[in-house]
Amino acid sequence: MSLIDIMYSDFKLDIFARPKDDSFNSSINQIKQSFDNKELYPSLEEKAATLLYLIVKNHSFVDGNKRIAAACFLYFLEKNNMIKNSDGQTIISNEALAFLTLFIATSKSDEMETVKRLVVTVLNRNKN
Repeated sequence: MSLIDIMYSDFKLDIFARPKDDSFNSSINQIKQSFDNKELYPSLEEKAATLLYLIVKNHSFVDGNKRIAAACFLYFLEKNNMIKNSDGQTIISNEALAFLTLFIATSKSDEMETVKRLVVTVLNRNKN
């Protein structure tokens, strides 16, 4: 939420980042889930893709859902030392992130797994 608070001060709109319900917390908690002592999203890439997907699709905020989702995605990558590859280059460009975020926003809910696999593929492709 502190990341979102910083973003709010940059946009200065009354409706930006105003929560509609508790679905943002649900999106965050989703990537931590496990069943039978096994994580539902075992890799960091799967967690990152799921986080991006859920924040975009859950429409947790009155305005700014895609911007917030992209920022949280980058924050997650950075906090898990995944933002840069072994050569020190950022693994996802601004253009690629914008494309993926808009692609998720326009995708159908029954395409969720396919869309998340695409995000994981982009992350893995640029990892080395």
